[in-house]
Amino acid sequence: MTFIILGILIFCAHVFNAWFSRRRIPDVLLLMSIGLVIGPLLGWVTPGSLSSIGSVLASLTLLFILFETGTEMRLLTLRRYWVGVVQVTLLSFAISMVVASLISYFVVGLQMQSAIMLGSMVSGTAAAIVIPLINQMRVSERTRVTLTLESTISGMLSIVITLAFLEGYKVGNLSIGTTIGRVLASILMAIIVGLLGGVIWASAMERIRQLQNSMFLTPAFVFVLYGISESLGYSGAIASLAFGLVLGNPQYFEFRFLHRIKLGNMSTLMDSEKSFFKEFVFILKTYFFVYIGICIPFTEFWALVYGAIIAAALFVARFALIALVGRNNSAEDRLTVSMMIPKGLVAAVLAALPEQLNQAMGYTLIPHAAFIKHITYSVIFFSIIFCSLLVLATRRRLLKVPQEMEPAKPSQL
Repeated sequence: MTFIILGILIFCAHVFNAWFSRRRIPDVLLLMSIGLVIGPLLGWVTPGSLSSIGSVLASLTLLFILFETGTEMRLLTLRRYWVGVVQVTLLSFAISMVVASLISYFVVGLQMQSAIMLGSMVSGTAAAIVIPLINQMRVSERTRVTLTLESTISGMLSIVITLAFLEGYKVGNLSIGTTIGRVLASILMAIIVGLLGGVIWASAMERIRQLQNSMFLTPAFVFVLYGISESLGYSGAIASLAFGLVLGNPQYFEFRFLHRIKLGNMSTLMDSEKSFFKEFVFILKTYFFVYIGICIPFTEFWALVYGAIIAAALFVARFALIALVGRNNSAEDRLTVSMMIPKGLVAAVLAALPEQLNQAMGYTLIPHAAFIKHITYSVIFFSIIFCSLLVLATRRRLLKVPQEMEPAKPSQL
């Protein structure tokens, strides 16, 4: 029965993708609806039964989406737009964290430290949701780069800051300087690991292709880089993005010393390899969104209410921010950036940590840990719903339509 369901999901994903193109109904929303039906509504599958699979599925989906994104990104574009990326990422994360923390403190009634921790959990955006959506929309190159990097960096910010708060609970104080240092070190070292791995692999790719059935060796190397980065305490997601960036831009990494050690003649991915990776990402994306739907809890009414309030406030704050800092961009780009703040599995994983810490300590170290988890799950659910509905509402203006494709409007910046 399990294999029948898995096969049917793949067929459904292709059908939903066609609907997205023709009727402009977001496939994210449809796939998540399947998870809601077979999970919370019918009870055929529970999050507990998938606990061992969920984290692996999330990591696989994230690393391959970011790897594929890196291969499509151009360094010249990245160099041109990096200032805007940093501006949007930091301002959006800070404002989202403040808004979510204030609502959690004054409306929900959490303690200040718990409220700020919840705010850090829900301030990042989900790369596994944002990137597939913007790939199906008419946006400028600047907007695509900004949203891709924002979703990657903000997710890592959520992880580091939330873990810092948990550590603060255990030792009794929180070091802001240490937290900032961890963030910067994790980004820098992950980039170094990814770039170094990319240079080595691109230099040896011609020889590797001579091996039989070598198509999957590149993804296998992505696994290795991701695992090395995570085991060293760095961001495996950013390392995967940097690795893909090298394979997509090998001409910028032709160093003389590579020829001295009998490397060099760096290669990029062939069209057949890119098609293989795209299909692999498509399959992972399908199961990921269904899993998100399965994980949404409907047992806590007030958690759903508070989650809806926080999610709505985050979208309002985002629209206000982009209206201020994006005035020189086209209306379509401002609209796209404003609504691309869905939350994903990073927030879901972080939400479970306070409860796990209480269980490990044997007493209630963090008050209302279970309620914090349910509210975060609710924010994830409503943020994806709001994002999908906004995409649906603006479908004629923003979505790609194969029969009547229009060129993207260039950014004015």
